[in-house]
Amino acid sequence: MSLLRNRRAAAAAAAAGSGEQTVVQAAYNIIPIQDVVMHGDHPSLQVPEVRAAVEALSHASDFPAPPLARVWDPHRADIFDWLGATFGFQADNVRNQREHLVLLLANAQLRAAPRFPKDHPIDVLHLTVARGIRRKLLKNYTSWCAYLGQKRHFRVPSGGGGGRRTGAATGNDVRMDLLYTALYLLIWGEAANLRFMPECLCYIFHYMALDLHHVVEQSIDIETGRPAMPAVCGEDAFLIRVVTPIYNVLKNEVEASRNGTKPHSAWRNYDDVNEYFWSRRVFKRLRWPLDPSRSFFVEPGKTGRIGKTGFVEQRSFWNVYRSFDRVWVMHILFFQAAMIVAWDGKTPWVSLRFRDIQVRVLSVFITWGGLRFVQAMLDAGTQYSLVSRETKTVAVRMVLKVLVAAGWTITFSVLYKRMWDQRWRDRRWSFAANTRVLNYLEAAAVFVIPQVLAIVLFIIPWIRNFLEKTNWKILYVLTWWFQTRTFVGRGLREGLIDNIKYSIFWVCLLVSKFSFSYFLQIKPMVGPTKVIFKLHDIKRNWFEFMPHTERLAVIILWLPVIIIYLMDIQIWYAVFSSLTGALIGLFSHLGEIRSVEQLRLRFQFFASAMQFNLMPEEHLDTVHGGIRSKFYDAINRLKLRYGFGRPYRKIEANEVEAKRFALVWNEIIQTFREEDIISDKELGLLELPAVVWRIRVVRWPCLLLKNELLLALSQAAELVADDRTHWNKICNNEYRRCAVIEAYDSIRHLLLEIIKERTNEHIIVNQLFLAFDGAMEYGKFTEEYRLTLLPQIHKYVISLVEQLLLKDKDQIKIVRTLQDLYDLAVHDFPKIKKDFEQLRREGLALSRPTESQLLFQDAIKCPDDDDVSFYKQVRRLHTILTSRDSMDDVPKNPEARRRITFFSNSLFMNMPRAPTVQRMMAFSVLTPCYNEDVLYNKDQLRRENEDGISILFYLQKIYEDDWKNFLERMQREGMASDDGIWAGKFQDLRLWASYRGQTLARTVRGMMYYYRALKMLAFLDNASEVEITEGTKQLASFGSIQYENDVYPMNGGLSQRPRRRLERGTSTVSQLFKGQEDGAAIMKYTYVVACQIYGNQKKAKDQRAEDILTLMKKNDALRVAYVDEVHPEIGDTQYYSVLVKFDPVLQREVEIYRIRLPGQLKLGEGKPENQNHAIIFTRGSNKVIAVRPSSVTSVQLLMQCGRLSVY
Repeated sequence: MSLLRNRRAAAAAAAAGSGEQTVVQAAYNIIPIQDVVMHGDHPSLQVPEVRAAVEALSHASDFPAPPLARVWDPHRADIFDWLGATFGFQADNVRNQREHLVLLLANAQLRAAPRFPKDHPIDVLHLTVARGIRRKLLKNYTSWCAYLGQKRHFRVPSGGGGGRRTGAATGNDVRMDLLYTALYLLIWGEAANLRFMPECLCYIFHYMALDLHHVVEQSIDIETGRPAMPAVCGEDAFLIRVVTPIYNVLKNEVEASRNGTKPHSAWRNYDDVNEYFWSRRVFKRLRWPLDPSRSFFVEPGKTGRIGKTGFVEQRSFWNVYRSFDRVWVMHILFFQAAMIVAWDGKTPWVSLRFRDIQVRVLSVFITWGGLRFVQAMLDAGTQYSLVSRETKTVAVRMVLKVLVAAGWTITFSVLYKRMWDQRWRDRRWSFAANTRVLNYLEAAAVFVIPQVLAIVLFIIPWIRNFLEKTNWKILYVLTWWFQTRTFVGRGLREGLIDNIKYSIFWVCLLVSKFSFSYFLQIKPMVGPTKVIFKLHDIKRNWFEFMPHTERLAVIILWLPVIIIYLMDIQIWYAVFSSLTGALIGLFSHLGEIRSVEQLRLRFQFFASAMQFNLMPEEHLDTVHGGIRSKFYDAINRLKLRYGFGRPYRKIEANEVEAKRFALVWNEIIQTFREEDIISDKELGLLELPAVVWRIRVVRWPCLLLKNELLLALSQAAELVADDRTHWNKICNNEYRRCAVIEAYDSIRHLLLEIIKERTNEHIIVNQLFLAFDGAMEYGKFTEEYRLTLLPQIHKYVISLVEQLLLKDKDQIKIVRTLQDLYDLAVHDFPKIKKDFEQLRREGLALSRPTESQLLFQDAIKCPDDDDVSFYKQVRRLHTILTSRDSMDDVPKNPEARRRITFFSNSLFMNMPRAPTVQRMMAFSVLTPCYNEDVLYNKDQLRRENEDGISILFYLQKIYEDDWKNFLERMQREGMASDDGIWAGKFQDLRLWASYRGQTLARTVRGMMYYYRALKMLAFLDNASEVEITEGTKQLASFGSIQYENDVYPMNGGLSQRPRRRLERGTSTVSQLFKGQEDGAAIMKYTYVVACQIYGNQKKAKDQRAEDILTLMKKNDALRVAYVDEVHPEIGDTQYYSVLVKFDPVLQREVEIYRIRLPGQLKLGEGKPENQNHAIIFTRGSNKVIAVRPSSVTSVQLLMQCGRLSVY
């Protein structure tokens, strides 16, 4: 197949030509595109969408031969090979981004498949997919060109727009989309530290796209008369001629900053350099190709250097006012108005009726103007360094704002003085005085117009978003006064409903705060202040150091009140935030399930909630989209949340739903046991067993059936009523009903299982239960049998079950117990006594009894100890028969209880409907790591601190339950004694301790749960009803890890049952996978750990390097990225960004990609650059930075219903 051509030789030749290390042929990251012959059966290559993406990229034979290329074979090259050879990209960058784009295209086609015409071939890339990826990746470039008024340099045919539904992927229109997309990815993949400057990448792509257009169209260079060549071409040309010069600019700025100690205004960081590309001047001053003689490349300290062109941070105490000027203005103006009103001594609504008070309140505009003047002066004082020959308009605006603010202050002062002059002249508020008041109000209205307009634009965000995102020059003039035009942060306003909620929140808060301040802070202080000011001619017995001491007393009196007045808004904010959060949580039903008792009440709805939230919408027989579908969803959510209807009835009718939920629930509980947060006994109490032994009801976890059977027995023994009354009381509690039916069916199957078939005893027992069934069917059970004897029968059944669970079974005791049960059930239990002849005719007695033959003597045959499934069911029956209220503390571990309640509450949250795994959005997780602990070693675990406490001792005391569960698991896996933990189980001990500390191993385990959950969801998406039913039976035959080689308490001692040892996870859903689950999961999820100094650790033979390799061995999907330093004999040190993995076939670490960097990685803080160098190895549309999470499987199961499900 042309799409599966082997490009390994070409890649290896390119790598050898560039002097780089040749990658091992067997090494690949996710999809083995380069060597399909060896990996033809890889799961990802079986996906038609992947084959379609590879085929679409393979058409490059008609392109012009790349200039300066040593070896070129057009029939073996694809689009990425051609771009790499034409523009001088590194070979491994080409391989990396080829796989990146293939996954983007394949995942996009998987999600968009339902919208394609039915006649569209599944293995052909659709035009809308390629165009959609190109538009998404080049969205920032398109906005950048529109912002700067530049014409875009990529040209694609316009005939296949969004309305075109049938386009062949081999057409020229698709190929041009892929060309520009591939070019941008190659630029991004090799940009190194330049990735922190996205508009700088837009500038580079702007000119390289123009060169690409000229080369593809085979244009003629007007200067040379030859076919056009790209400005940047040759071996490693992009790194040397584009990336390295700009990298050196950043490096020189960092070196000039004296390790960041110089003022921020004196040097440029990534954002400052990136802001240089927000102006049209960059096209005239920087040019293309990059010229080192331009002012952009002038080193710090030399003349002609370009400084900051955007925001300048000036560290000053005045930033407290400048940054929160609205809060300060609001507090100062209200304080002034409140003092004026409160000084009158009356209530506010009475005082404000007087014109004198009204006019005095208008003086707040003078204060407001003065505060505007202060703000304008602070803006000028902090941003003065932006003023240069290129930013003269900034200086003009600063000066104008200062002059306007001063003018408003003077204007209000003059108008205010004229009002009172006229008032005192007329000795009343005459018509002339009121006219001057009206003039003052007209000026105030003009003054507040910008504020009113800002409030309107805030509440109605569409207009503001339009003004900010529109690139019309007339709008630049209108908005120039208010702010400097910037490229980022435009059109990011919240929606109308959110703004209304936000406004209501702050209006309520401010009304409460200012009401409290007026009536309880300001007004009570006015009276004492007046009294102090009226004190005159005070005779003092000491020398008066200061005249007018009453003023000082007033200041001292008011100072704490003013401080509290300015600070208590934080208290009001905390109060209102708490109340608002409580209301939101109340209406969202957050944390409703907080205990085991509440879990019991809601557990019966879990399967329906799981079906509703996690089952893909395509699998449900519902109408997709529209108001009708949303209405039905809302009704179903209400039923699930409030328990309307009886969803467990539906589960019984459709057992596949219950089995599907059981698979998911048991996987979560198995994970708890693997993490040692529950014990083997708790595992048995929490898991949902498979449907075996022909039990007619849902088999709830034993935890939910506690004491239910005993309550039913006591009710039957004490209540005198007919069958219907008894059964109605039992059915009032669903768990009691299921416990009674399961116990009855289990006892029947148990007896028929241990009694040999085709024996008289087997027939007798079968006829006895048929008699019971007939009596219950006709409602005559209470009439024919003595219910008061049920507790005695219960006692004998418990005795029989306990004897079966013993290691050394006593056959005689078992026979005697069965005989006692027979006598009780046949002779004593019925109300009507029957003679032997009647019993023989009904099949309840031996047809030909002999004196030497005892009933059940030779008819008992207990299953072998290897029958794991049988004894697992017997133990469950024993638990149902004997369980009491002591299960309230199950699980005992608080972490296990927290996870169960969190998962339970999450099932009833409002979540988007989940798509299938194939149609969900792909995502990646990146974890940075420098020199942190990976796994605790023996010395760390045993080393004691100054208090004599070691890490292991501390963890044993903090996680006491976990330690007991861990020892129990180790004993089950073959550890003879606790002392053997340091010998044969030392690696398990290291993992146990590391999973409870701040280690990389803990993070990796949590993140790999995503991969595990995705595989399980992929299986559930594709599994049929028959496969799920047969799978549950298969898992039931394996049993649980609880019973592999366990120690079971019985009769005051410990009975150990040795059995064949199963591997961990044998009974999990992974045993049912069909093979394609790994391919589906790895296409949707990528996990990369950025271990920056892993290369140096390997060279130094550091224990951390070995531990990282151990993590890669345990997790096949884990990838590790690090920076490798190579010291050649001639030249400077070379730095490479390397991606490695553990190859299970070769049983060693293999190198996947090696991309050279322009220089040392760390220029800034270090951690962002560590993440940045590894981000090129991530895949998917969503990328997440995870520092130290500890995720659990129950959370990962719900991730489809969140942001990842949005199409």
